[in-house]
Amino acid sequence: MNRRALLAALPAATLLPRLAVAQAAWPDQPIRAIVPFAPGSATDTVARVVADGMRPTLGQPVVVENRAGANGLIGAEAVARAPADGNTVLIGTNSTNAAANALFKRVPFDMENGFIPVSTIATVPLLVAVKADSPYRTLAELITAARARPEAITFASASSSQRVATESLAAQANVKMLYVPYRSSPLAVQDVLSGRVDLFIADQAVILPQAQAGTLRILAVTSAERSAAVPDVPTVREAASLPDYEVIAWFTLFAPAGTPADRVAKLNAAAVASLATEEVRARLGTFGMNIRSSTPAEAAAFVRAETVKWTNAIRQAGIEPE
Repeated sequence: MNRRALLAALPAATLLPRLAVAQAAWPDQPIRAIVPFAPGSATDTVARVVADGMRPTLGQPVVVENRAGANGLIGAEAVARAPADGNTVLIGTNSTNAAANALFKRVPFDMENGFIPVSTIATVPLLVAVKADSPYRTLAELITAARARPEAITFASASSSQRVATESLAAQANVKMLYVPYRSSPLAVQDVLSGRVDLFIADQAVILPQAQAGTLRILAVTSAERSAAVPDVPTVREAASLPDYEVIAWFTLFAPAGTPADRVAKLNAAAVASLATEEVRARLGTFGMNIRSSTPAEAAAFVRAETVKWTNAIRQAGIEPE
């Protein structure tokens, strides 16, 4: 009887190693990393740099796919509705994963419960920029002009962080500027360069190349401290005498809610390994990025705190949900 029981158990026992191999084989296909903004945006730049560094850990490429539109909501929704198998991830930002509920009356996904934060990636201050030959040589001059002519100064915005940064500046300086929305940061830059709009506050990855080429002038940085990427540029606090002003953008890797914990852990390991490489750190550092890898739990706590922070900033700036 014992021998018969042993023989009957053999087929099941021989399956166990195969099942273990099958489970360990994930991912067995390329990972899609959805960027909810256009090619050339800061989020796109970050995604492509970090994706390259994740491949050695995953054994599969991470393919960046741009799904721009609706201030990032289209791309974020695509990930929220994707199968929770770890094969589709989001390069999320404060726009899509902290500010959306306060900025829009209808968000087509559950911002707080529709995703699992995998790892924070980086934080970065924004740069306050005008055309190189703009009559406004300092931020104080621009504010003075805005105060003298309400809504005569126009500002471009292609994301929630850009709009909140500018509206918060205007509110704290007690001026009114005219909001001009754009589908992408590169399009906004084009209109600043052509003189169609006066001001653009955007990520360093967007502004720095144009400033280095001599076509944009940087008036200030939005962080509390000066940026190592542009150490001679004053902060908004310094340039405009606004001691409470600070806006910092960020990027975080998310998976759809329900993604298995072991796959979240593997994605986290890949992201952390990528951000630890000298090449990735150097490439992101070129754009003034502050590298910030984390555990999934740390990322979740960070996003919760940032949601409160951005919600308060939006309300204080007087921005009505659209």
